[in-house]
Amino acid sequence: MQKGLIKEVIAKQSQEKESLSRLKYVDRTKAVKGSELMSSPLIKVVLGPRRAGKSVFSLMLLKGKSFLYFNFDDPVLVGEKLDLYELVDELHKFYGETKFVLFDEIQNLKGWELFANRLHRQGYNLVLTGSNANLLSMELATHLTGRHLPIEILPFDFQEFLKAKNFSNLDQKPELLKLLEQYMTFGGFPEVVTKNQHPRGYLDVLFDSLLFKDVVKRHKVRFSEQIDQLGSYLINNVSNQYSFRKIANILKFKSDVTLERYLKYLEEAYIIFSLSGFSAKAGERLRSPKKIYTVDNGFVASKAVQHSSDNGKLMENLVFTEFVKRGFEPNRELFYYKTRNGREVDFAIMNGHEISKLIQVCYDVRSSDVEQREVKSLIEAGDELKVDNLTVLTWDDEREVEKNGKIVKFKPLWKWLLEIEK
Repeated sequence: MQKGLIKEVIAKQSQEKESLSRLKYVDRTKAVKGSELMSSPLIKVVLGPRRAGKSVFSLMLLKGKSFLYFNFDDPVLVGEKLDLYELVDELHKFYGETKFVLFDEIQNLKGWELFANRLHRQGYNLVLTGSNANLLSMELATHLTGRHLPIEILPFDFQEFLKAKNFSNLDQKPELLKLLEQYMTFGGFPEVVTKNQHPRGYLDVLFDSLLFKDVVKRHKVRFSEQIDQLGSYLINNVSNQYSFRKIANILKFKSDVTLERYLKYLEEAYIIFSLSGFSAKAGERLRSPKKIYTVDNGFVASKAVQHSSDNGKLMENLVFTEFVKRGFEPNRELFYYKTRNGREVDFAIMNGHEISKLIQVCYDVRSSDVEQREVKSLIEAGDELKVDNLTVLTWDDEREVEKNGKIVKFKPLWKWLLEIEK
């Protein structure tokens, strides 16, 4: 890549950085943790889906500091070979002498981990952003073991959503529930929440962009139409169990191996999550049918085939994503559970080596039959797992029910979302 072109890209990106810095900023729940980490010399790695606010979050961490900035997701860089150390020299010429660095979308740089390691050894204080979950699990663990601090930034949680809407009076229950319904339907991607634009159109384009940039392009997928169909199918089946065989039959996949690989790509891109059923035996957990969730409810609205939304499924997906935003790791600290009689409990929370909490999600518990079903599932699961902390999350119903010597708490979703947990 020519030196003149590098200078042009740096100058252009500097203007983009300034534009980002001037955006309306909503204090993120993880801002305090992020600020504390800035004093550490370890590499800070900010991960999450595109358009979730990683760049703005990182810029706020570096606010008031002089720092080098470069975005490796710039279209101008496609097909160009960068001399990375020449790049650092040019960044210093533009920004001056500083040891603080922000590199955006670092996963687009081949051999990024070696480059980051070298700069770290030279005393640079690095903040990296990436849109690929694989960075968090495999690549970071392999190449930056003990030298990095990960921070996941997902779309707004409900507290951040309310801040963005300038709503703080929780006594205004009708308005609060109206905002919760809006959040549950269209999700928390910052540009959907803060800008007056049609959410379905924006989210439809965003979903296709994630699919193309972080799946098709990154992994050189040959059958892009097939993975697009897979993504749409999974989004339309959030909160449901799936099996490779069933999906392969429906979508005409010739190979289970290809299907499994495509699912992994979608998970790496933060589009979907898979949740295992809990068992004390690791092998049974791995073999259990998986439940599918998506990173943001807005994708369900944008890709929905059905004409009317299923509030129960949306609410369950919302609860799942909230657990992830609070730092619970799916399939390690968060599971679903099925009793010996086949009764399902939506979420089983693991603390240490045992389940400490069971949560059922039910949008409407006004029917006595529904209430009895949810309570019976929790009591049965609680007996099997020796768990007493049993909760049914509802739309707006709060009370306690005692059965078989156990207390089941009914709690409104809005109240649970505004609690601080973990």
